[in-house]
Amino acid sequence: MRRMKEKDIFDVCAIEEVSFSTPWHFMTFLGEIQNESVSFPFVVIHREEERIAGYVIYWRIQKEIQISNIAVHPDFRRQGLAKAVLQEILKMVEREEARFVSLEVRPSNKAACSLYTKLGFHVIGLRKKYYRNPAEDALIMGKKL
Repeated sequence: MRRMKEKDIFDVCAIEEVSFSTPWHFMTFLGEIQNESVSFPFVVIHREEERIAGYVIYWRIQKEIQISNIAVHPDFRRQGLAKAVLQEILKMVEREEARFVSLEVRPSNKAACSLYTKLGFHVIGLRKKYYRNPAEDALIMGKKL
């Protein structure tokens, strides 16, 4: 895992396109890379294939972390990559004395909900009509560190 670079954005956007019904755009990812004081975008490089297998972006505001985006390329799903990445991020931010981590997830995304629950996240709220295409509420999940 390493910090995302501008040269990575095309590969990241390709993963984004196959992962989400309302994908982020190139300029959104570029903004995340440039916002170094708040945004922490990382890519995960598959060692054997030497290509980007996934990515995660989190925002840090004082002692709170918001995981804003995470995705794994379909070729690398169901191999524990998202779990390993999130565990590493949680360790990193805890070492930096973060106290709380949150994220939003579609209730229909059972795999992600299950993963977050296994990692100790709990539903702490609901954002009505948060997602589009298809319209859906978002579960707000959080975890104290």
